[in-house]
Amino acid sequence: MSGYYESHYVRAVDPDRPRGAWIRHTILQRPGGPPTRSFWCTQWDPERGAPRTHKETPALAATTAHFGADRVHGAIRGASWDLRIEPLAPPLRHLPHPLLYKSPLPRTKLESPAPAARISGTAGELSLDGWPGMVGHNWGAQHAERWLWLHGIAFAGDPDAWLDLAVGRLRIAGRDTPWVANGAVHLRGTTHRLGGMRTPVTVDADPRRATVTLANATRIEVSSPPGQTVAWVYADPPGGEHHSLNCSIAALGVHHAGADRHTAHGGVYELGTRDRDHGIPVAPFPDP
Repeated sequence: MSGYYESHYVRAVDPDRPRGAWIRHTILQRPGGPPTRSFWCTQWDPERGAPRTHKETPALAATTAHFGADRVHGAIRGASWDLRIEPLAPPLRHLPHPLLYKSPLPRTKLESPAPAARISGTAGELSLDGWPGMVGHNWGAQHAERWLWLHGIAFAGDPDAWLDLAVGRLRIAGRDTPWVANGAVHLRGTTHRLGGMRTPVTVDADPRRATVTLANATRIEVSSPPGQTVAWVYADPPGGEHHSLNCSIAALGVHHAGADRHTAHGGVYELGTRDRDHGIPVAPFPDP
């Protein structure tokens, strides 16, 4: 039996100041082994210091946590969450063709059941009252060799705008592919697909900032405040691991089709890498 992983997640950000939450429910299965479930909770509030991270990996049958279309709840040591979700946009499937969700490649499949949503409830020490956010889902047999996930919400002057873009490089036969981007941006009431296999992508990225340029004149710039990025250990189902560097209160700007949108702290900048010298503190939890 080949390995497998699956992740359901929700993120939300305070529209008024840089506070946010990111909740994940995950399953990891090594080849031939049993599935193991983990629960993750990260909270951002720079006024209180560095991001607060929590993770627990109970037995699969021992949890009462739930991840549904309209409600997410759970409790682990140090944190609990109970969130109500109101989708504000139709589901987004990042990959451009349905057959790609059935084929061996790419080894990671992803979609956003709600690329834009209104989130209410509690997450750790945060109380959310209709915060803008999203709901995501990915699964597969192996993580990309290197990836970026960029999400944006709460854009100034365009409250319905959102961005949801995954950018990755795969390792095939010992060599890395060029960058490939897939996702969408919603501006001025219209959703525009971004990327695809034939769209050249340029990436300039380090652990705290990135610029992604697509050949169709779309450019995304993202930057994380100092001290507000956390690194998580992500296990690869076949063996090995990545570090996933995430800031969910990032500044993010989008230029597309002559429109410019900016959010001061409503962005996500996630960088997946095998590098270990990135200088970001690693959350003290193995995976699983």
